Amino acid sequence: MPESQSLAKKVFTKMTEKDRFSRWMGIELLDTAEGYCKLQMTVRKEMLNGFGITHGGVTFSFADSAFAFASNSYGRLSVSLHASMTYNKPTKPGDILVAEAKKVSLGNKTATFDVNVSNCQSKEIVAIFRGTVYRTSEFILDKQE
Repeated sequence: MPESQSLAKKVFTKMTEKDRFSRWMGIELLDTAEGYCKLQMTVRKEMLNGFGITHGGVTFSFADSAFAFASNSYGRLSVSLHASMTYNKPTKPGDILVAEAKKVSLGNKTATFDVNVSNCQSKEIVAIFRGTVYRTSEFILDKQE
């Protein structure tokens, strides 16, 4: 791994090594920095609910992944305490979604992040997620990473 690679990118790489669910969703990293993560994914037919629209759990999980990568981007292991989502618009197969997570507040023990999920085709925000993490004293990367 190049030394110039950012801490956030190194954390993302380490986390995705074992994150089979995010890989199943087909997420792609668009950008990351400390306190920030932007992901993209395409809705597939196996992600639909009984009404033929994207299952709310898939949209939530997509936002939750962006939240996880952003909250851990400082290098300290952070775990979710609370998360909620408002669903504004439905999405369907073939829609390309972007989840953009941004730090709202960062403390020694807790941090809060907002995640907007947008539909690239319509340019509309389809869901709004807010989550709070507990920031442990453990580090994600070893000193040599």
